[in-house]
Amino acid sequence: MDQPQALPWLRNYPGEVAPEVEIPNLTLGDLLLQAAAKYPASEALHFFGKRTSYKELLAAAQRMAAGLQQAGIGKGDRVAIMLPNCPQTVISYFGVLLAGAVVVMTNPLYVERELEHQLKDSGAVAIVTLDLLYPRLARVRGDTPDEGPVPQLRKVIVTSIQDGLPFPKNMLYPIKQRRAGQSPNVPYGKNGVTRYVSFLSKAAKLPAEVHADPADIALLQYTGGTTGIAKGVMLTHRNMLANAHQCAAWFYRVQEGKERFLAALPLFHVFGLTVIMNLSVLKAGSILLLPRFELEAVLKTIRDEKPSIFPGAPTMYVALLNHPDVKKYDLSSIKVCVSGSSPLPLEVQTQFEQMTGGRLIEGYGLTEASPVTHTNPLWTKRKIGTIGLPLPGTLAKVVHAETGEEQPPGEIGELLIKGPQVMLGYWNKPEATANALQDGWLRTGDLAQIDRDGFFTIVDRIKDIIIAGGFNIYPREVEEVLYEHPGVRDAAVIGVKDAYRGETVKAFIVLRKDVSVSSMQLDRWCRERLAVFKVPHQYEFRTELPMTMIGKVLRRKLQEEEELAAAGNDEGGAAT
Repeated sequence: MDQPQALPWLRNYPGEVAPEVEIPNLTLGDLLLQAAAKYPASEALHFFGKRTSYKELLAAAQRMAAGLQQAGIGKGDRVAIMLPNCPQTVISYFGVLLAGAVVVMTNPLYVERELEHQLKDSGAVAIVTLDLLYPRLARVRGDTPDEGPVPQLRKVIVTSIQDGLPFPKNMLYPIKQRRAGQSPNVPYGKNGVTRYVSFLSKAAKLPAEVHADPADIALLQYTGGTTGIAKGVMLTHRNMLANAHQCAAWFYRVQEGKERFLAALPLFHVFGLTVIMNLSVLKAGSILLLPRFELEAVLKTIRDEKPSIFPGAPTMYVALLNHPDVKKYDLSSIKVCVSGSSPLPLEVQTQFEQMTGGRLIEGYGLTEASPVTHTNPLWTKRKIGTIGLPLPGTLAKVVHAETGEEQPPGEIGELLIKGPQVMLGYWNKPEATANALQDGWLRTGDLAQIDRDGFFTIVDRIKDIIIAGGFNIYPREVEEVLYEHPGVRDAAVIGVKDAYRGETVKAFIVLRKDVSVSSMQLDRWCRERLAVFKVPHQYEFRTELPMTMIGKVLRRKLQEEEELAAAGNDEGGAAT
């Protein structure tokens, strides 16, 4: 696999964007050190009225790093962070990196089975989590953690939303918790469990110096495959730093020390991690943290705090457009919106730009590429319905799925990527790494085509991945949970179109003979074993599923049937 025969996309690069981007020989921790040195008094974080300066953020991150080192955690050790968007997430992230350790971002929505796999596979020796999430973690560790499924997890640092709130909200929060019945019993002082506030207060002010190399692993970001087995993507400091600089070069009008980033995307997702947290610190911006996407909170934050950059998923923009009172809010501060995770409808793009006066463009990425590889130009020529052009320093080509031969414009093939943001490989999975990385090229598993102007379009996915509301869902994982139900004989899961989430999960079920199971019972079964975004929204009971001669379910056949039924419904609606 050689370099593409030509780079037609460079003809459509904005004049302000160079074909290559210079990547400094630094680590991610250096981003914070530089921002704090240059803009110590500038706001780094905003959380429900509490404002944290870069000087304060650095001091807290350094204490976190020192505390980890005092606990015997250092270079190469993996530390999980299972938190929603709050100041402690940013502090912990940079604290782990400054200690020389490796961050393992963990989805707070994971149920025990998913959490146990990630902690065991990564070998995480510590975790920073929320008091509300502790009971779930405790069930994974068991009554005797030293002998449980994850004995290497010796340190558990527990924080509360209260720890990130300003006065007097921090004093009122425990009362609100008790009234809501959300006061978990956390056994501080036992089994390595410690309070986040105490952990920082008892730590030295400065950590011991760590000789980190940009080629060191900075992040284990878990993704999945069509088998449903989550894989740890090894992303180095250089990978992540490169992608932040590539995005900064593309958003050339973004000003250092002046921008405000709305963090409605989860920071535990690699998209939010790069285009919000890393990019904001690189540009010495302010991160407006929201624990989750809530319409009222988002609208009020935009109105009151006036963010200028709002990365998101199409579902977020759709929800805002459909809010009945959206016109009562001033959203004119929004200048830059980058949409990822699923296709961006033209009408959504048009309406959102008219409403805000800003620019909303579609991009493309994947965890294995830190994650951004393509995006449309913001202020020059763009093509609706495409994922845009490769970022500076990024090579991309479309090849024949079988021969590997590069395809001409207009022909469909597999999209391959090469660039400084491409992963080191999969954690402890050499065979999967060898399959994904070939001669330096990352096989995306996505079918695409390139036009003569160098704009790429995703045609379909080779993988059976479902993307619902920005979350990746792997059918096999959901199917395995369904198969565990004693009443289920066969199960198949596909993604079906959904006006709000882009796609939603539909399960086809064949029950065992003389067994009666309702969709409500299956829903309850799945909710106990899967993160909520993976739970099927639709169930269809059948007497049999389409199979190959060797007994493999033909998901493609089910997909075709769904599409045909949807087309029929559309025609019926039009006829009436």
